[in-house]
Order: sequence, then C-alpha cells, then structure tokens
Amino acid sequence: MSRKIILASTSPRRKELLAKTGLAFEICPGDYEEDMTLQMEPKELAKFLSLGKAQSVVSKFPDALIIGSDTFLSFEDKVLGKPHTPEKAKEMLQMLRGNMHSVLTGYAIIDTKNNKIINDVVETKVCFKNYSDQEIDEYIATGEPLERAGGYAIQEIGKKLVEKIDGDLDSAIGLPVKNILESLKEFEE
Repeated sequence: MSRKIILASTSPRRKELLAKTGLAFEICPGDYEEDMTLQMEPKELAKFLSLGKAQSVVSKFPDALIIGSDTFLSFEDKVLGKPHTPEKAKEMLQMLRGNMHSVLTGYAIIDTKNNKIINDVVETKVCFKNYSDQEIDEYIATGEPLERAGGYAIQEIGKKLVEKIDGDLDSAIGLPVKNILESLKEFEE
C-alpha cells in the first residue's frame, strides 16, 4: 500500500499486532478522552470510541489512512474497561470467574484525503475458568490487570484464567488485524 498509514494509539500491543502485518505505519496518539459511561449498546460504544480516537488525529494528516481502535469487555450488559485499582480488578475478575464474556474491539479507518470511513466492531467470546480468590490475588499482585480492559491480558499472564476462546485472538488483544487488512483494500486507488 502506497498511502501513509497512521495508528492513532499509544498501545504497545496494537503497535506490535500491526507491525506483524508488514505494513509500514507511523504512530500518532491522539488526545481523545474516551467516555465509557455513554449510554450506548456495547458494540455501538466500541465503534464510537474507536472512531473518536481516529478522528482526534485527522487534522494532522491531510493525505493518510488513520486507524483508531478501542477494546473493552461486555458482560451481562455491563461495559468493563480498565480497572486502574487492585480492588476494582478483583471485583471484575470475581464477576467474570467461570463465565463467558465478550471482548469487543471497535476499529475505524479514516481516509483523510477522500473522507471515506470504515467503522466496525469485532466480538470475541472468552470463557474463564473457575479460579480461586487466591489465584485472583496472585494475578493482581503481578500488576498486569490494572491497565487492561476487564482486568486481564489474554496474551500474557492472564491467559491462565482462560478456559476457551471463540473468535479472533488478535482482536481480543486489541486490534482485529484480519478485518483491518481486509478493510484497507477498500482504500487502494
């Protein structure tokens, strides 16, 4: 692809996933403040937040493809973002224990030259083991859960909590690479 591609993200995981594709891209994190309290269906919220992230850097690139993405969990109609505190992480991990939840990753690609936008969401179902409170405490002690959506990192230590995954692992990590590569074809001139 000859167009400049910009990843509007500070996430090292998203950078790593996009780098694996071999695409040349730059990183330009925006200043978008995501609001997880918006009263929207979870899938619509994922699309809305990913679009906001992409739009936050549009003005800096008059001829580029901007990729924005946002990931969070949905469980029993609750949206679960990053817990930030050990107490909140424990609450989330206890709630998810032994249950199936959805990892929703919204993505947006904006063509700043032609003002074309693709905005979609990918859902991955994850079923957790019936782990103990002690296992939760040990995991929280690693520090990993605090800045991860839903309180765990599926590709790191948190994978020990997972019973099974139904869907796209890359998307659950934070970037639906297959969908993005497919969508980028629509921007080729």
